[in-house]
Amino acid sequence: MTQLTSNTTAFIEAQQYSQFIIDNLEPFLLPEMFTRDVSDFGSGTTLNIKTVGDVVLQEAAEDTPLNYNPIDTGNITLTITDYVGDAWAVSDDLRQDGSQVDRLMGARALASTRAFAQHHESRFLATASSIQTSADVNLVNGLPHRWVAGGASATNRVMTLEDFAVMGLAFDEADVPAEGRIAIVPSVVGTTISLLTNLVNVSNNPMFQGIVETGFARNHKFVANVYGWDVWTSTRLPAKTATEALNASAYGLANDTAEIGDKPAIFMNIADDNSKPIMHAWRVHPGVEGWREHSERKDKFQAISRFGFGGQRTDTIGVVWVHPTNRS
Repeated sequence: MTQLTSNTTAFIEAQQYSQFIIDNLEPFLLPEMFTRDVSDFGSGTTLNIKTVGDVVLQEAAEDTPLNYNPIDTGNITLTITDYVGDAWAVSDDLRQDGSQVDRLMGARALASTRAFAQHHESRFLATASSIQTSADVNLVNGLPHRWVAGGASATNRVMTLEDFAVMGLAFDEADVPAEGRIAIVPSVVGTTISLLTNLVNVSNNPMFQGIVETGFARNHKFVANVYGWDVWTSTRLPAKTATEALNASAYGLANDTAEIGDKPAIFMNIADDNSKPIMHAWRVHPGVEGWREHSERKDKFQAISRFGFGGQRTDTIGVVWVHPTNRS
């Protein structure tokens, strides 16, 4: 008698499981070189850094003593603010009865690492978007460094070429180096740039001239060079939680309100540690440690991370608020 599906049901496994495990999509995070690393303070939770201002020259005259003017000094701080962790375990019973458990644990460790990296980048972008004075255009040498996208008459809060150009002018007037200028923008701005038909030096810049020649991969999502700005996209820019009125009409820009849900396009200079607007310190790098819990018959794993971000200077940063979905 022939063995058929109808008379051999005990040997039919209705549910089959693939040997392939689907991981979360890798977010391709931004390079850490965007911040100044001050991890060299090994104790305490707050680092104090002295600052000095500019010298203003005075008129001199024969047989007349000069005034003795002190230089402005100040103090900025960086605090270890974030202390986050993750823990998981696998029982002996699961190892004995399960399938692909080692692969599951490997994928779990990678997912934990990815979560730490995503949290770290989100905190960096949140700090960068908040070190300026809110509801203020943040003038530096007479030009604004914070406004709502779109230009003088627009209210759609969509980035334009004018926003890139004017921010470039603002950085020029603030004596910010031309090298190392980057813009980290919401993905929708990358789409807006891609749809422009009158923009030069985007499609014809295959070498991505500038700082990215040093080896950043395309998966870091560098889009193009626009008016001297190396433009990167990020899905981790913080959404606005409260409205913010910004009147930049005196400078040919929008008199508009950034709405709840809007995202910041963050402009900064990363030419060197003195120019970077954001500083960062690791106290504990994320790393997995494991141990055997004999009484519970399981293996346990945990990872922790401690770090902090802080503002170093506000003259080398600019923020333009944009609608999270409008492309035009």
